[in-house]
Amino acid sequence: MSTWLVNALILSVTVVGMEYFAWAMHRYVMHGWGWGWHRSHHEPGRGLLEKNDRYALVFAGIAIGFIVHGAADHGPTYWIGMGATVYGVLYFIVHDGMVHKRWPFRYIPRKGYLKRLYQAHRMHHAVHGREGCVSFGFLIAPPIQTIRAQLKENIRSGRARVSEQWPG
Repeated sequence: MSTWLVNALILSVTVVGMEYFAWAMHRYVMHGWGWGWHRSHHEPGRGLLEKNDRYALVFAGIAIGFIVHGAADHGPTYWIGMGATVYGVLYFIVHDGMVHKRWPFRYIPRKGYLKRLYQAHRMHHAVHGREGCVSFGFLIAPPIQTIRAQLKENIRSGRARVSEQWPG
C-alpha cells in the first residue's frame, strides 16, 4: 500500500476515532471528575472564554505534540495529530459556531444531519447540572426520537431536572 494511502487512512481513522474519544471524555470526564471546568459550559452568561475552553487547549496541546513528534519523517504520529486537528476544526465549526453561536455564525439548520446534531446538543443542554444529560457526542448523534425518549425517562426517574423552557 502506498505511503500516501496509509497516511490518509491513519488521518481518516483518527478523525472518526476522535468522536468516540470525545464522547467518552464528555460523558465520563467532563460530566464526572472534570465537571469543575465543564460546568461553565452549562451555565448562562458565558463570556468570550469559559473555563471549559481549557479542554480545547489541553487537546490541542496533545495534537501539537503528536504533530511535532512525527514532523521529522511524517510518520504515523504526524497523521494522528493532523487527524485530531481536523476533528478539532470540525468541532469548532459545528459545536462552538453553529450550536453555541460563539462566533458570528448564525445558521440554524432546518433539515437533515446538521439539524439532528443541533437538536441533540440543545437537548444535552436542556438538563440543569451534570446528571441525567443525554447525547454526549459532538459530530454523531442518535436519532432525535431516541434522545427525546432518554431525556423523558431521565426526567421521569428523577435523574434529570430540565429547564421550564424545554418543550418536552
